[in-house]
Amino acid sequence: MSEQPILQVRHFNKHFGPGCGHCSRPENRGLEGNYCPVCGTVYACDDVSLDLYPGEILGIVGESGSGKSTLMKCLYFDDAATSGTAFIQDEKVALKNVFQLSSQQKRYIRNHLYGMVYQNPMMGLKMNFSSIGNIAEKLIAAGNRNVQDMEAKGKTLLEHVQIPLSRMKEMPENFSGGMQQRVQIAKALSNNPPILFLDEVTTGLDLSVQANVLDLIKKIQREWQISMIVVSHDLAVIRMLADRTLVMLDGSVVETGLTDQILEDPQHAYTQQLVYSLI
Repeated sequence: MSEQPILQVRHFNKHFGPGCGHCSRPENRGLEGNYCPVCGTVYACDDVSLDLYPGEILGIVGESGSGKSTLMKCLYFDDAATSGTAFIQDEKVALKNVFQLSSQQKRYIRNHLYGMVYQNPMMGLKMNFSSIGNIAEKLIAAGNRNVQDMEAKGKTLLEHVQIPLSRMKEMPENFSGGMQQRVQIAKALSNNPPILFLDEVTTGLDLSVQANVLDLIKKIQREWQISMIVVSHDLAVIRMLADRTLVMLDGSVVETGLTDQILEDPQHAYTQQLVYSLI
């Protein structure tokens, strides 16, 4: 594993609300969970730091409302960070805090450096476009104008995620949930991004379909050596996929370490609860 992170996040915060004297000073913060009872501010992510290394899968686990999906949305620029820094190892944006880049520079990152697979496929796919059309849309956003190239790339990707080419002109709205997720993965991979975000991608799928999607993610990571951040409330998913894991609770990281280490010797009471629920 390279010693230089491909993505480095430091002191990331995302707050919903104005903050007040009761909650805005960390040393004097009186919160109920991640909520200020005085002014109503929600500290969705509070002083989160992480490193993602080339070729690794970083798992982020936590219950609903722990801040893990908010972190993903801000990293992918679906939402704005309140404060903090994030740096990507790429010559075009090296040494630049990506949270403070122009919208044009953020588009470059989304189109060339990032892939995103959402929990709800409707957020990642245009349901009234064909499957191969969804992949072409991402390629066009990155500047590709060669129709033959795009069709060849689209076919290769759909085969890779086990979508029959006989259905490539079909719209994803006709597909099962598992097939929609696989089309989303193909679209996210279309520009060979070095970083892939996966947000609760197996939630709501049948167990056998979940297993197929998880196998596909592992296969892609093994063959393409893509760095991934996988968010889940399910420690069994994280156990199967992640090299290292962050545990989040009420917007904060409460434990971090090698996944095996966390499973075998959890330190925080919340992590212990998660691990014991697996046994």
